[in-house]
Amino acid sequence: MMKTFPKIKTNRLTLEKLQYTDVPKIVEYAGNIKVAETTLNIPHPYGEEDAIFWINLSNNGFKNKTQYTFGIRLNSTQEFIGGIGLIMENKFDRASLGYWIGEPFWNKGFATEATAGILDFGFKQLNLNKIYATHLIENPASGKVMLHNGMIKEGELKDHTKKGDKYRSLLQYRLTKSEFEKRKK
Repeated sequence: MMKTFPKIKTNRLTLEKLQYTDVPKIVEYAGNIKVAETTLNIPHPYGEEDAIFWINLSNNGFKNKTQYTFGIRLNSTQEFIGGIGLIMENKFDRASLGYWIGEPFWNKGFATEATAGILDFGFKQLNLNKIYATHLIENPASGKVMLHNGMIKEGELKDHTKKGDKYRSLLQYRLTKSEFEKRKK
């Protein structure tokens, strides 16, 4: 049982606990309509109260072992650039992966690098059997992140969710522990 919030280091990034000092950057980046349009759970407009709610939700999730939500920071400057996490389904030893990156940091491989770190953490530290992720069909860049990490497309979930007043279709990807281990060899 983890007592202190984990810290994950990759080549260019540190994934660590969200801080209240991150609120201005969270609001700046998550408040961008382009970020909201590419994600399912970021509302628009997005304000300070949304950022504080997210941090509190993350802290409670860690305490209850129902989620592990990390702020993504650049190693070079410690600047907050996005978020990534796992929503646990402990009964089934699986988790749902989600992430977002602030627009100034798009197309630099940061989501792919952060996802690699989270997959490693999920399988090695949390001993999960399966990690899956979905993305809006209109956001193929997110699918590329999953594919670059060896995740396997499981299928299309037609009109599976609703954002605003519009039904949205999702693509779902997965990686099981055995697939993760084979990929590492």
